[in-house]
Amino acid sequence: MDQTGRSLISLEGLDRDDILWLLGHAAKFEANPNSKILDGKIVATLFFEPSTRTRLSFETAVNRLGGRVIGFSDAATTSSSKGETLKDTIMMVSNYADLIIMRHYLEGAARYASEVSPVPIINAGDGANQHPSQTMLDLYSMLKTQGRLDDLNIYLVGDLKYGRTVHSMLTAMRFFNPTFHFISPDELRMPEEYKEYCRNNGIKYQEHTCFDEDTIADADILYMTRVQRERFTDLMEYERVKDMYILKNDMLRKTKPNLRILHPLPRVNEIAQDVDANPKAYYFQQAKNGLFVREALICNALNLLK
Repeated sequence: MDQTGRSLISLEGLDRDDILWLLGHAAKFEANPNSKILDGKIVATLFFEPSTRTRLSFETAVNRLGGRVIGFSDAATTSSSKGETLKDTIMMVSNYADLIIMRHYLEGAARYASEVSPVPIINAGDGANQHPSQTMLDLYSMLKTQGRLDDLNIYLVGDLKYGRTVHSMLTAMRFFNPTFHFISPDELRMPEEYKEYCRNNGIKYQEHTCFDEDTIADADILYMTRVQRERFTDLMEYERVKDMYILKNDMLRKTKPNLRILHPLPRVNEIAQDVDANPKAYYFQQAKNGLFVREALICNALNLLK
């Protein structure tokens, strides 16, 4: 593993061994989530865009490992509301912190921050682009529930155009011979650039517009996504597509015993409440897995993993 002490902007720079090495450390943190490994370290969380799970998960990870957290969860309360540039914000905060975890509404903002920052940056989501820590916890959840990452049938459902979590997943899974099924309305299809990425990397995929119990019968992983209102410039288009794909419990009758349902959360209404009691529902455990994965990613960025 040669990615220590470096920013994590996407998973593009990681290979198969790197990913499995980090997931192995996540398992160690799950077995022992509390330590003082970050004693004396300060981590800044800069969230220019709203977040609940990601921010709290990162901050809990720092606290459980004995570090301290500074930062903000509302950019309106910062000097950026006065016109301060992102570069100046990053340079200023880097004076106070050993690591910066940043979510931003602009695609490419995290990479830019990593280029100007003297301390490592972890990308906690940049617009509709990438969300690498979410993808790592998704992979950890797959590994825990399936016993492997190789040769899985992964069905991605909903907002594949703007959904940064599904974009990051394609990058990470290229080493594990997946077969993807893209299920979405035409308006929210997987962008051509990501389909080209699949073709260039030998990743098998099929596209569907139908979402029913027959379509998903062969899934190992059913990855539901929220149609993201905040990504739409045309609210009429959002209203037209927001409720097109809703997973209901009776749709799971034909699915395989090993199927697990994942969702990056928050859920709106794309998974009916009656699915929660189904043993194939895994999205709340998936969110919990994020704590252990983010402990590993933070320690790796600070060059603290052995």
